[in-house]
Amino acid sequence: MRAPETTAVNGAFDRPLLLIVDDEPVNLHMLSAGLGPDFRTCTAEDGQSALAAADRDVPDLILLDVMMPGIDGYEVCRQLKERDKTRDIPVIFVTSMTDEGAEMRGLGLGAVDFIAKPVNLRITRARILTHIQLKRTREQLARISQEDALTGIANRRRFDEVLAKEWRRGLRARAPLAVVMIDVDHFKQYNDCYGHGAGDACLQRVAQTIARSVHRPSDLPARYGGEEFVVLLADTTLEGALRVAEDLRLGIDRLAIEHLASPHGHVTVSCGIGVVVPLPHASSADLVSAADRNLYLAKSKGRNRVAA
Repeated sequence: MRAPETTAVNGAFDRPLLLIVDDEPVNLHMLSAGLGPDFRTCTAEDGQSALAAADRDVPDLILLDVMMPGIDGYEVCRQLKERDKTRDIPVIFVTSMTDEGAEMRGLGLGAVDFIAKPVNLRITRARILTHIQLKRTREQLARISQEDALTGIANRRRFDEVLAKEWRRGLRARAPLAVVMIDVDHFKQYNDCYGHGAGDACLQRVAQTIARSVHRPSDLPARYGGEEFVVLLADTTLEGALRVAEDLRLGIDRLAIEHLASPHGHVTVSCGIGVVVPLPHASSADLVSAADRNLYLAKSKGRNRVAA
């Protein structure tokens, strides 16, 4: 594989990255040179190199030849679409095969377009830009659908999706899974006293503090609904969950957000913890229910505390 061309502005790449795959060096040179003004490019001359390149530095789009020695373009596309890291990369086949059957096969494997050789660079550039823009629009919509609009952290939908995934992983690995349920104490009274605008600002600060309290990429803080939040902790024992819960409780306590309608005089949270090793006869709902029961236990004991 050849090294990618790189162009940076203020330390950040400003152009989309294309992976161009073709076993003919003259084709690679023509496409790289012709598309270079608008894109960063890297190249691969066979299927195995293409798969390795896409996995190492995920491109924004792949231009993929069909007929190559070893693994052909169809097989490369199939493997790309099977991998979590690369399945969403738009693939455009660039080929001299122009019959309907070849095109249908490629589209059936997940390619987004077919370009016939010899390549018209102006049309190719336009199609590339269209598919990259479509991909970015889909990504933006996906983020919106999984993000809580007020706080910017994950929403309930995202939490449910990740919980189901981590539950399945825990089943396979027999690893513990923990959930921390968090409720802002006396929040109705806070809204009544300070107004809903202040209530929204309060929830934003609480969410930011919760997000800062988790440190692993696999940890997921989310807004569960209203003034209730949740943190999902994979591969975490009760001891680890208690530490996270107490850290975030203290972090919110230290914010010292005035709350004169609370006996504590400032905004506090109560936390309930559930920890299980997933089993075939159980469900992730049991884990959430355990955390919820302990949340109510913490509230019944005076709030501003953690219960497990």
